[in-house]
Amino acid sequence: MYNVLLYYQFVPIADPEVFAAEHRLLCESLGLRGRILVATEGLNGTVSGSVAACDAYRAAMHADSRFASMVFKIDEVVEHTFKKMFVRVKQELVTFRADLPSNPIDATGARLTPTEWKERMERGDAIIIDGRTDYEFDIGHFRGAIRPDVESFREFPDWIRQNLGDKKDAPILTYCTGGIRCEKLTSFMIHEGFTNVFQLDGGIVSYGKDPDTQGALWDGKCYVFDERIAVDINHTPDKRIVGTCLHCASPTETYLNCANLLCNRQHLVCTECETQFQQCCSVACMDVASTQNG
Repeated sequence: MYNVLLYYQFVPIADPEVFAAEHRLLCESLGLRGRILVATEGLNGTVSGSVAACDAYRAAMHADSRFASMVFKIDEVVEHTFKKMFVRVKQELVTFRADLPSNPIDATGARLTPTEWKERMERGDAIIIDGRTDYEFDIGHFRGAIRPDVESFREFPDWIRQNLGDKKDAPILTYCTGGIRCEKLTSFMIHEGFTNVFQLDGGIVSYGKDPDTQGALWDGKCYVFDERIAVDINHTPDKRIVGTCLHCASPTETYLNCANLLCNRQHLVCTECETQFQQCCSVACMDVASTQNG
């Protein structure tokens, strides 16, 4: 049995390069695989490993006063969900815009537990913002949420100003996979003058594990950045598929990368169209892929 750990902590790290080098050695000694980002503002990671290795990693992190309170979201899996171990130093833990005011250590939106989140959704008086990107939204999202017209997280500041600039006093609910993007997002919104901003504490992943809500009002699957691609969130009888095939628009929850190596576009596809289009996103890509395969 293996675990997948999803975690982050906003805390000052004086020398990210030194920290990253030491952290890589720790992870490699435990046989972990995954992606970890280190910045002066903190740590953001997803790793997989044996249960014993993940337990040892969590114990080591909690022994460091900087990460003593760090929350780990834990999934059980049958094997590694990553091929390698990467520890990289970045300017930001999630690429937003370093030149814009967004400091989660200073201010973030009010945190809602899964139960509080569900209750606020059911009241029907709030704007629900998906703090992820368009392709993540397309395979699954909270019922009634707005689909952001963004391909990367750094596009959110402009999107917020253009679409929510006249709603600064309205109740706004934000959510993302594990919570870290909403830390940045809501901090920015507060600096922009929004007065009634909330975030789902622990993100979608924690909501899906909550025994009381059981993932209710989540439609589809949750996109994740490892080899699983997507995971179940809604564990109630009211489950819905929201993903649609790029080619024929039939319901599907399968994401594939285009077989044209020059394209590699990740797209939703049904079983029939996967065969018909030879795992490509278009006829043009089919023609190119056929030459790449000899």
